Amino acid sequence: MRNITFILFIGIFLSIYLITHYYLWNKANFIFTENENWRKGLKTVILIGSISFILGEILEHTVSSLPGEQIYRLGAFWLAALLYFIIGFLIIDLARLANYIFPFLDNFGNPARYKLITGQIIIFSVLFTVLAGYYNALHPREKTINLIIDKTTNGKPTVKLLLATDIHLGALCGDIRERKLVKLIKSHQPDLVLFVGDIVDGDLGPVLRKKLGKHLNEIKPPLGLYAVPGNHEYIGGAKKTLPYLKSIGLKVLQDETIFLPNGIALVGREERESKRFNGHQRKQLSELVKNIDKKMPIIVMNHQPYPLQEAVDNKVDLHLSGHTHHGQLWPLSYLTKAIFDISWGLEKRENTNIYVSSGFGTWGPPVRTGNHPEVVIFNLHFNNKKHSNGMSE
Repeated sequence: MRNITFILFIGIFLSIYLITHYYLWNKANFIFTENENWRKGLKTVILIGSISFILGEILEHTVSSLPGEQIYRLGAFWLAALLYFIIGFLIIDLARLANYIFPFLDNFGNPARYKLITGQIIIFSVLFTVLAGYYNALHPREKTINLIIDKTTNGKPTVKLLLATDIHLGALCGDIRERKLVKLIKSHQPDLVLFVGDIVDGDLGPVLRKKLGKHLNEIKPPLGLYAVPGNHEYIGGAKKTLPYLKSIGLKVLQDETIFLPNGIALVGREERESKRFNGHQRKQLSELVKNIDKKMPIIVMNHQPYPLQEAVDNKVDLHLSGHTHHGQLWPLSYLTKAIFDISWGLEKRENTNIYVSSGFGTWGPPVRTGNHPEVVIFNLHFNNKKHSNGMSE
């Protein structure tokens, strides 16, 4: 069944991939009809970009190597450029359609000239957007949130918790980004650090080749560093990926509840899609919290922000997720908003604080447009009854 689903997915993806490139190829011919140099240039870029992504994917999932990584990187950048080329040329098509109803393009003079100028504008706009998005992806924001939880702990009344999700260590997020994350975390001196899924990008080959993750065990907060698996840990093969994460010092919780020294109950949920990959159905949240004294604070790590009502029903105080990347590439954030109850940010439902992070790394294109990568620092204040709003930011 899984093989059939995978074949179907590949078939649909390749069909869309070919159709979009065919569309883009035709637009190159149309826009640059009378300018052979620009036409050949754009078609060469289309050809190299389309081949590099497919070839890079194959190489990275068979024999991971530096040359294969560079081809994959080129193809990943091309995916972002492809999206914005399609948007740009669709705008032109809509303008042409409008021109049939309300003729206005004749006022621009020589059609070949304004087509050339329009095409040049699109090319340079796409280039600027991708480069700006790449710069943005390399500079995560540090977001601080103060939360008041009307429960007590066995230790000090405040806890600094640092959340990082969707790091995606692999071919495109390597040693430099890992060191940057570790340095950032250390600078905040958190009491507790939580990695909520997708620590690796997928296939473990690039991670092993580049010895990634080894710096993460330098993080030694007083209350510990914990992680849960995400869908990419399973995409890459959980039987290899999860033992590797544990070998570098990460405490990976899979449908487990532990109690921190100060009494906080920390619940780490198994990845929602684990059944699809290994046939194992994860436990219900109610089963994981049934032996917890609800007078003590409860924090849940759940990679995918679903189902959120389950956290509210089980009196969870803080529910942390990632996965969505908040769309990563504009305008895909509108899609994640439609799919997920919360695509990004903080929301309080009854006494449950829910936060969905946009993530630290990137998936696919190493580009972010329309939103920022982030790590989130929560200053948790316990048993403070002077404030009734429950949260501030």
